[in-house]
Amino acid sequence: MSTLSLALRDSSTMLRRNLLHARRYPSLTLNLLLTPIMLLLLFVYVFGDTMSAGIGGGAPDRSAYIAYLVPGLLLMTIGSTTIGTAVSVSNDMTEGIIARFRTMAIHRGSVIVGHVIGSVLQSVVSVVLVGAVAVAIGFRSTDATPLEWLAALALLVLFATALTWIAVGMGLVSPNAEAAGNNATPLILLPLLSSAFVPLDAMPGWFRPVAEYQPFTPAIETLRGLLLGTPIGVNGWIATAWCAGLTVLGYLWATAKFNSTGRF
Repeated sequence: MSTLSLALRDSSTMLRRNLLHARRYPSLTLNLLLTPIMLLLLFVYVFGDTMSAGIGGGAPDRSAYIAYLVPGLLLMTIGSTTIGTAVSVSNDMTEGIIARFRTMAIHRGSVIVGHVIGSVLQSVVSVVLVGAVAVAIGFRSTDATPLEWLAALALLVLFATALTWIAVGMGLVSPNAEAAGNNATPLILLPLLSSAFVPLDAMPGWFRPVAEYQPFTPAIETLRGLLLGTPIGVNGWIATAWCAGLTVLGYLWATAKFNSTGRF
């Protein structure tokens, strides 16, 4: 069997393994999924009228604020889901399963590739679930074209891939699952410091650079424009560059750390 065939076969096996784990032990995924859903309900039904009046400078319009809020929470959902990836990778590295894999004729990279593909699929499913809740409470994307919907899906997958590779690296360098969860916490905190909840021009001048020069803000602005059919400017290119850069960085970091373990 060629090296490529072996890698594909073993990666698909590891993917099935990770998906079975997610199905048999859904509590971690569900707990992480609750965070963006609770924030969505909180900001819409508790702060919605006040926030919409402040942003629009006029009468409260909760439906307008839902439209503004949902893109950021969809990307926050991806960040939340990848925390589970860091924990899962850390568990694999500390609970002895890697020692068992070492006795088998499997492709080295298939272990982390299975985690990455499985996490991206879980992120997409989580985004669909949060999106369904958003639609149920009033979110509509009637001005987006089919091409913009396709571009929005592509952005979500790219962003999930980038954050997943970073989360895999965090899981590999963590001594235990608890540390992995703590190390990956910025992946859900960064959206809180972005344009997910309020526009950049509504932020204090000293704080605006923190929100502007980070990966979530251009991705949120791009997704918001695609879903609402509004211009995205240069945000699309910036978001794509962030996704590509984080993917390469995470891949190099994760593979270097995994290879340095010497467990295969």
